[in-house]
Amino acid sequence: MSKKIGVIVGSLRKGSFSRSIAKAAVELAPADYSYEFVEIGDLPLYNEDLDAEGQVPAAWTRFRKQIGELDGYLFVTPEYNRSIPAAIKNALDVGSRPYGASQWNGKPGAIISVTPGGFGAFGANHHLRQPMVFLNVAIMQQPEAYISNVTQCLDENGQVTNEKTREVLANFMQAFTAWVNKITA
Repeated sequence: MSKKIGVIVGSLRKGSFSRSIAKAAVELAPADYSYEFVEIGDLPLYNEDLDAEGQVPAAWTRFRKQIGELDGYLFVTPEYNRSIPAAIKNALDVGSRPYGASQWNGKPGAIISVTPGGFGAFGANHHLRQPMVFLNVAIMQQPEAYISNVTQCLDENGQVTNEKTREVLANFMQAFTAWVNKITA
């Protein structure tokens, strides 16, 4: 049975390096699954007061329904100030509430971190893993994917042209497919 995987990109920028890497990862993934990009840029900041009946923002309702229908998640994030972008943390919070109704619970996930710098957004990758423990998202541990010097991997149209990067992404997505099969068996 084909699984439906949500792709959540932490960068909201139009020319996002993270989105380019996410698109390449999906293109290089085994054909076993379908992938759906889940937009997070329109989510109002989480405020428990808004979770009262009749006050829930429409964007929250749409997002919760969408991620609840998915079988797993691929998170692709840049690093902002040695951490994750606020937009991705907000998405985690919105999807985990109201308390006891988390849409993330028990599903498999994986993280790719992206940076124009040389450290592969290591801080963001590991910071994003922390809330996954509480959210009960089964994050794939190996292989890890840290994409450094991303501007050298992409052409002017955002296409991955670096063969080593394409190979890393293809291997990562192969492992992620096996991980999802294992967790959802």
